[in-house]
Amino acid sequence: EPIIPLKIIRQRTTALSIVASVAVGIAMFGSTTFLGQYFQIARGFSPTEAGLLMLPMIAGNLAGSVGSGQLISRFGKWKRFLIAGTIMVIAGAGLAGTMDHETDMLLVSVYIFVLGLGMGLLMQNLVLAVQNTVRVSEVGSASASIAFFRTVGGAVGVSVLGAVMSSSVSSRAADGLRAANIPVSDGGAGDSLDIGSMPAAVQGIFRAAYGDATATIFQIAAVISVVALIAVLLIKEQVLRRTLDI
Repeated sequence: EPIIPLKIIRQRTTALSIVASVAVGIAMFGSTTFLGQYFQIARGFSPTEAGLLMLPMIAGNLAGSVGSGQLISRFGKWKRFLIAGTIMVIAGAGLAGTMDHETDMLLVSVYIFVLGLGMGLLMQNLVLAVQNTVRVSEVGSASASIAFFRTVGGAVGVSVLGAVMSSSVSSRAADGLRAANIPVSDGGAGDSLDIGSMPAAVQGIFRAAYGDATATIFQIAAVISVVALIAVLLIKEQVLRRTLDI
């Protein structure tokens, strides 16, 4: 017997949730993976400070997941939270796509809080939507399927967006160095990440390159998240069940 029963994947809610999970995985893991790099390289913070600066996104994620869980348990409606979460992910990623190396840190915190809030509303409730649809005996396989495809999407997102990030930084840094009449080595403009050891003028060029490249990553993530929104809109809502088909 297959580890993932094919009849589960063929169900409308599960299939659409898988599509949404892949898109969310690409957008979430692919974009937030480079957020710490943005804080350290583009903004000059230490690794510890960069980790602390991620707290607004974690707080948003916590508030979204816990708050929506309480409301769904009370009213039995969950699709509205999927839609709201996807819209917030698109909005948060889109706002983060306007960042550069000089954006006010308060605005950055607001942007990633919105992104985290959307993720909190969306990720867990996609699993809930599937669990509420399939038979109780299939809940384990269905839940694992959503988590698996979300992880696959994340792996693809990190790989693809990482390549975009590397290419964008190299190109922008090289253009900046040439504009400043600074020779560029044949190895490329992004060989060294030790920004602190560079002259002040070169530091500014690299920080600007990383800031702009990170914004590009979030812009791509926002576009990919639209796929998740379409999938969520097509999911048919079923009231949260109160009984078990054992």
